[in-house]
Amino acid sequence: MDKSARFAEKLANQDIAFGTVISFADPTVTELLAEDLDFVWIDMEHSPQTLQTVQAHVMATRGSGSTPLVRVPWNNHVLIKPVLDCGAAGIVVPMVRTADDAREAVAACLYPPQGIRGFGPRRPSKYGRLGGAEFCRKLNRDMICILQIEHADAIKNIDEIVAVPGVTSLVIGPNDLGGSLGHMGEPRHPQVLRAIETVLASAGRRGLPVGIGIGADPQVVREWIDKGMRWIALGSDSSLLLDALGRALQAAQGAASKVEAK
Repeated sequence: MDKSARFAEKLANQDIAFGTVISFADPTVTELLAEDLDFVWIDMEHSPQTLQTVQAHVMATRGSGSTPLVRVPWNNHVLIKPVLDCGAAGIVVPMVRTADDAREAVAACLYPPQGIRGFGPRRPSKYGRLGGAEFCRKLNRDMICILQIEHADAIKNIDEIVAVPGVTSLVIGPNDLGGSLGHMGEPRHPQVLRAIETVLASAGRRGLPVGIGIGADPQVVREWIDKGMRWIALGSDSSLLLDALGRALQAAQGAASKVEAK
């Protein structure tokens, strides 16, 4: 199996895919985590990643079996093209609100005639060793284009968004979705949960898998899987580190208190 296809194959087989968000610049973090994950989500929207750090993270997944996805800062073909040329297997496009937004995102990811992607696949072509019409068609076939649904407008337009050809998957942004619905900081407000269920129902009618980024609480993960989520980002590198620190510190403080009590 093509290593970068693991995430897509899990979705195609209706298995649950697990990954995490990468926010640190050091590619060692990705190399450490990727071995056990179906995907890593390299974040350029809210993290200080550059094209060079993105490329290093993508390279760090090589041989791990983990699929490198990159969330770009905005829905713009100028931002998407170089990320794909760094070797990202897929793109996460934030704040998609309309079917036109969806079409622009897909077009940026695909070569003509399906899209507008300019030719210069530096790493995907093995630095020029590969090329030609079939090579371009294969990249189009394998492309993972994920749209982030995180605004009330997207909920209104969801049936039109999921009907756009070339969309691989959707991912929910519950915090921004809550903010657009008037419930900032309340990602589990009933209105937000109803909006997410609307997305799941619409995507389900099209056979389109939906993912979400949450923490690693097993009860919450099970809840979202039961609701129909097909892939889960288990927090981020920083949240996983904080969780591990919290558990270790709690255990150490408990041990120390028993010693002091003697």
